[in-house]
Formats: sequence, structure tokens, C-alpha cells
Amino acid sequence: MILAGDIGGTKTRLAAFEGQGNQLRGLVEETFASSSYPSLLSIVSAFVERYELKPEAACFGVAGPVRHGQVQTTNLPWVVDASELGEQLGLEKVILINDLEANAYGLAALAPGDLVLLNPGEATPGNAALIAAGTGLGEAGLFWDGTQHLPFACEGGHSSFAPADALQTELLSYLQSRFDHVSWERVLSGPGLYNVYRFLRDSGRGTEPPWLTESLQGADPAAVISKAGLNRTSRLCEQALDLFIALYGAEAGNLALKLMATGGVFIGGGIAPKILARFKEGTFMQAFAAKGRLQPLLAAIPVRVILNERTALLGAALCARHGTGNKQ
Repeated sequence: MILAGDIGGTKTRLAAFEGQGNQLRGLVEETFASSSYPSLLSIVSAFVERYELKPEAACFGVAGPVRHGQVQTTNLPWVVDASELGEQLGLEKVILINDLEANAYGLAALAPGDLVLLNPGEATPGNAALIAAGTGLGEAGLFWDGTQHLPFACEGGHSSFAPADALQTELLSYLQSRFDHVSWERVLSGPGLYNVYRFLRDSGRGTEPPWLTESLQGADPAAVISKAGLNRTSRLCEQALDLFIALYGAEAGNLALKLMATGGVFIGGGIAPKILARFKEGTFMQAFAAKGRLQPLLAAIPVRVILNERTALLGAALCARHGTGNKQ
């Protein structure tokens, strides 16, 4: 039995699996509100006790950089410690990997219906890349060793945001007055979409009607903006969504160049599937490929959106099964 977890800033999903190779059979699964618990250890303890589980291996994909068997979560006040989890589970080793690395492992478990093609490109063996906007912005790579893809983590979402035109330069200036460091996560995430919206509103590029003001105060702002933008009930929200998608495409293209991801780019996270219709309109791919002399290279890279929200969970299970990942 394998215990796997996908630990994000909003939700923590745990599951127990059995299976062989890349074929996994789920035994039990439960989702927890991360902010309602003082630690991952408390969630894991409750889950294991509730279902009387006795795992033989465990892996958790955690939103944050893994160092020496520990993770200081980026969007939660948690320190996740592999040795503590191992002691609780009665295991010699518990594997901790970055949540985007877990997503990268999970690609091997996906079916064709779990992916939507944005750009067919050319099927060329090579490195691949994964970028995912949700509560935060995650990025990961898959190194092609000639026979298989080997996932690895990175923290590219926290690299410095770089504007591509005059409007984005204004956006950078606006955010610099509010944050010590303006990373890509400040514009590509749920909170990032709200930052983009507020910039457009505060710079006089649209008006916010009373119904929208009320909605933004009573719910998740990113969900409100996405819905109004998709339904075209607010021109300001439409603009915010268009700019967000252009920024998403630009950073995905940056990642593709840095990793020479001729094997493909995958778009994960919770936001892309919800606004998939706008991704298909062309703005994303235009920004993705807009890299001057390297435009032909980018245009030839296959790009897919991941629809399966359990990808990281499946990836953590595969990582535990194969005994790979960060075991320090």
C-alpha cells in the first residue's frame, strides 16, 4: 500500500493506492482544507487512523522548496518534516517532493482524455516543462535522458516578473509600490489575477459596478473575475482575464526556452481548466511564441492543458512506488 499526498495552499488531498508500474488503484481518498489544520502531520494522522491504513511507502508533493527533508510551505505557516512523518507512519523513509515535481511524475499516469491540446507543434524527443497557476505559481522540468523523462523541481514562479510591453511595464510599477519583490507569482496565480484586475481598475481602464464590488468582497476574487470575464458581464474583468492569459503564455514560453522543452509544455493547476475557452482563443499561444528570433522554435513545441486535478496525487504515488525523489 502506498500513501500519497498533494499538499497545496488551499487544499490537501491524501489517498492510499495499490497497483503495479504506472497503473494505480485508489483505495481511499479525502480532501482537507489546508488552513483548517496546524500541520500536515495532523492531517496525515487523522487520515491514517480513520481508515486504519498501514502503508509500505509514502510520498507527499508539497508546495514549497524541499531542502534536507523539510519544506517551509510557501502559502501556509507549516514546516513539513519527512522524519516526523516517517515516525508517525512507522516508515524508515518518507519522500518529500515539490508539488510541481509531483505533477510532473503524474503525467505518466494520465490518459489522452486528461489533456487538451493547445498547440500540436512537432513530436520531437527532448526535455519537457510544466507550469501551473493556482493558489501560487509552480514550475517544473522533465529531463529527457534519451529513453525517459526524469522530473525535477524548480522555483521559477518566484523569479522576477519581466514586462513585455508598455501596459505590463505599468503593471510592474503598480505592483512594485505594493510588494518588495514582484515575482511571476504576483501576476500568475489566483491572487495574481486579482492583482492584475486591481491594476486595470485603479489605473482608470474601466469602472467597477456596485454588483461587482459586492461580489468581490463576498467570495474568492479570482473566481468572481474569471466568471465575469468568461460571461462578458464586466469589460474590466474581460481585460483582466485577457492580460492574465497573455502573461501566462509569456512565462510559459520563457520556461520552454530555459529548459529547451522541445518535448512539450504542460499547463497544470486549477485555473487553466476553468478558463480553457479563453486559452483556446489564441492569446496564450501568441504570447508563448513571441520570442523574436526564437519564435519558430516556440511555435513548434506541443502545448497541452492538464484537466485531471489528481495529477499531483498520482505522481506522488508513482514517486513512492519507484522510490525516487528527494529522500534526504
